[in-house]
Amino acid sequence: MDIKLAVLIDGDNIPSAHVKEMMEEIAKYGNPTIKRIYGDWTKPHLSKWKNVLLENAITPIQQYGYTTGKNATDSAMIIDAMDILYSEKVDGFCLVSSDSDFTRLATRLREAGMKVYGIGEKKTPNPFIVACDKFIYIEILKNATEESVSESTTKTISKNNYDSITAKEIKFIATTIDDVADDDGWAFLGDVGSLLQKKQPNFDSRNYGFQKLTPLINSISAFEIERRDDSRGRSKLIYVKLKEDKPKRKKR
Repeated sequence: MDIKLAVLIDGDNIPSAHVKEMMEEIAKYGNPTIKRIYGDWTKPHLSKWKNVLLENAITPIQQYGYTTGKNATDSAMIIDAMDILYSEKVDGFCLVSSDSDFTRLATRLREAGMKVYGIGEKKTPNPFIVACDKFIYIEILKNATEESVSESTTKTISKNNYDSITAKEIKFIATTIDDVADDDGWAFLGDVGSLLQKKQPNFDSRNYGFQKLTPLINSISAFEIERRDDSRGRSKLIYVKLKEDKPKRKKR
């Protein structure tokens, strides 16, 4: 059963270009029963949002900037979030912003037992990222759209659109595998993925050009993968183990 989500968007801080992909991403984690976007709709820089709000059933919330240099949008969004929390109509929140001002809000919602997803640009400050259960970069959704288009014509997507996985990140994965591994060193990949997310909310295989964790792990020579039969007969269970040789990155 899908959890009910309240999607709150900081219109002043998020580009509108990939709102369709953003809403499709949110739908993976729950049913967005409340969808609101905040901003001063008298300002010309928000005009691009107006074209996509009706298409995605997002309700615009007007918030005038009462004082120069102060962000009234943030305050309105925070107040609404707390009202929604106390209404007990949702099970979680999706906060769409690249602004660190929502760090305390994300923390408070999680303290209340809410699931909190964050979506923002890669410039988002780390305190807001780690305050969420999971944080998704908008750039990932943009790359996925471009790749889909290129595959329908020719595969021209540049690897430069994605981050390169570093030795530090490989060590992070290896440590996480070791945390959940059995006595023989094997770890169920589902458990590894869950723990990676808890340790680092913005960890996402799509940051590195892979749609799933399995192909990302498989591309790193430091690890070996084993597929085992599921006792329930549904599908293969994937286990991963750290090799003894020095971690190296395979070519794609």
